[in-house]
Amino acid sequence: MASLRNVNKNFQRLHRERNQPEHRRSLGYLEKKKDYKVRANDFHKKQNTMKLLRQKALDKNPDEFHFHMVNSELRDGRHFEKRKAVEFTDDQLKLMQSQDVNYVAYKYGVEMRKVEKLRATLHLLDVEGKPKNKHTFFTDTKEEASNFDICKRLNTVPELLGKTYNVPRLDNLKAKKLYSEKDVQDMEHMANKRDESYKELTKRVERQKQLKILLDKMMMKSHIMRSKGKGTVTKEKEGDATAAPVYKWTKERKR
Repeated sequence: MASLRNVNKNFQRLHRERNQPEHRRSLGYLEKKKDYKVRANDFHKKQNTMKLLRQKALDKNPDEFHFHMVNSELRDGRHFEKRKAVEFTDDQLKLMQSQDVNYVAYKYGVEMRKVEKLRATLHLLDVEGKPKNKHTFFTDTKEEASNFDICKRLNTVPELLGKTYNVPRLDNLKAKKLYSEKDVQDMEHMANKRDESYKELTKRVERQKQLKILLDKMMMKSHIMRSKGKGTVTKEKEGDATAAPVYKWTKERKR
């Protein structure tokens, strides 16, 4: 029976913590050992930290530079971070980015109209890489096709068959009334202007392409900024110098 009485907690004596003596009531709650252990561990932890910092200070090179020194300062022996003033608010940044997007879109439209205008005035004559002209002649019989003479048909000489336009005829060559000296100079001047126009067209097409890539990247960045807190955004494809990054928004049901 004695063993059962010891196992059963109902018969056990109630354990009571020692209370603060009457003459020390003004000092508050009496500290127990578990409270002392917490306080002692905290004290020793701070003591070890101070010892380690003191040793680091002794070993420190006074001439050593650290980048964090630029953004912090020492006041009365304590370190303080230098807080930079907020230059722009979120609304101001969104407005600035929208203005940048509008400007790039405007420049892209200007380049696109200039490219279309240049392509309308130029017919891509005598340009490297242009498609070869195909001029088909029809004959009535196979014998006539086998004996077909293209120089006789076009009324010109074989040396001038390579010209893609303004092929002179034999009548004009015999009369020597084809081109005057002034006409030759004008043709050379027009050829130089045509070459310059082709170079300008090439540069503008490349500029239009770069503006389109930049506009896509800025538009994607603007969409991401406007969609903060409105759903999860995941990057599907990294961007590079020729294309903007691809993002995917999770579908959310509107309430």
